Amino acid sequence: MSGFLDGIRCGDCECNVDWGEKRNTIASIAAGVLFFTGWWIIIDAAIMYPKEEQFHHAYHTCGVIATIAFLMINAVSNGQVRGDSYSDGCLGQTGARVWLFIGFMLAFGSLIASMWILFGGFVVTDHKDLSVYPGIAVFFQNAFIFFGGLVFKFGRTEDLWQ
Repeated sequence: MSGFLDGIRCGDCECNVDWGEKRNTIASIAAGVLFFTGWWIIIDAAIMYPKEEQFHHAYHTCGVIATIAFLMINAVSNGQVRGDSYSDGCLGQTGARVWLFIGFMLAFGSLIASMWILFGGFVVTDHKDLSVYPGIAVFFQNAFIFFGGLVFKFGRTEDLWQ
């Protein structure tokens, strides 16, 4: 899956840019922009709705868990998961796979929890004067962090590191 961008042609121009050399840079920048955008959205919602009745401070938990999952997913290299790594590490290949699985479970869990917060706390509610924007911000924060983690994990290649 990490080579799906290699065969894309960007028109029939004569520039012939070698994207393979810049792949890690582009994926890292794209993932950073997605991660930053997610946190920027939730900071905006927290500033716009500072009162506890408008936006509960406990809703930030999903974003924190998504950030931890982002770090967990990208802390393990693909070589460690496949067993191609030079060192076994603490638990070897099985430990790397369990760590990656827990990271993905946290990422999916925070995304699902943000949908629950959006619909349960803001869309289907008895308070008609309550704005929906904080719920949308919680969901988009987690979605941007989740997709940023996927871009950072699968958008880069380890072949350029050697």
